[in-house]
Amino acid sequence: MKALVTGCAGFIASHLTEHLLRQGADVVGIDAFTDYYPRPLKEANLAALTAQPRFRFVGSALQDADLNALLDGVTHIFHLAAQAGVRKSWGKDFDHYTVNNIEATQRLLEACVGRRGLERFVYASTSSVYGDNAPIPMKEDQPLHPLSPYGVTKLAAEHLCMLYHAGHQVPATALRYFTVYGPRQRPDMAFHRFFKAAHHGDPIVIYGDGEQTRDFTFVLDAAAATAQAGTTGVPGRVYNVGGGSRVTVNHVLTLIEKIVGKPLQVRREAPQKGDMRDTFADTSLAQQDLGFQPSTTLEQGLAAEYAWLQTLWATVGA
Repeated sequence: MKALVTGCAGFIASHLTEHLLRQGADVVGIDAFTDYYPRPLKEANLAALTAQPRFRFVGSALQDADLNALLDGVTHIFHLAAQAGVRKSWGKDFDHYTVNNIEATQRLLEACVGRRGLERFVYASTSSVYGDNAPIPMKEDQPLHPLSPYGVTKLAAEHLCMLYHAGHQVPATALRYFTVYGPRQRPDMAFHRFFKAAHHGDPIVIYGDGEQTRDFTFVLDAAAATAQAGTTGVPGRVYNVGGGSRVTVNHVLTLIEKIVGKPLQVRREAPQKGDMRDTFADTSLAQQDLGFQPSTTLEQGLAAEYAWLQTLWATVGA
């Protein structure tokens, strides 16, 4: 396998790249280092990769890259590059989402048309496409009503993948990730913020009553499912990737308090626009086609994230 991983310096994609390299793949990684969060954190994610002889890094946005050269000899594409963040997708920053989530995906798909030797194009989608009207557990064939501009752009890119499969035989499949967490999690994401506040003795801000539920997915489980989709994922299909349990945010706080070993201060604020009330994945299709089975419990995964954060804070500061 010669794989292209887009967004390779990011949270999930850096783990996926390491997973592919361990499996013996040759990997080309591309990342634009957008300023959504500090570049040194992304460079730290890359540190273990750049020493690998089967890894080559390209620093560029997909919109600016020579895609013919980038895709030369590539058998598998894992497209994880995207503008992240539900709350920041409203208002003046929306053009970042259309450019990086929709236009970049279309350009990459167009470069795949007629490309012999391409076995899979795996697109990283999100549970944000479902919205609040979806029955629980969420199934891939349900109507989709995203609640945020971010979710709209990710769904549009997912549709593009399916269109290019139907119209141009690009072997595209998509994974809808459910609330991925673990080492290297972005600093804007909930668990990273919660642990940082607990570490400093600051209040943890919760939007809403804390009884909202999520299907939390450990990052190594998500990376393994993504790699497997490059082998046994069926082109034209979409797969849910979830952690396997529906847990309230209040329960997460109880686990964090146990892991950190001191009482938490919690400040509750009004729910935010675009935040879904509940998520829970039906992963039966991923189990069937990908052999997907989460292997990390929430408490194990939270402990692993806290251990990584303590190392990070010791080297680059909290």
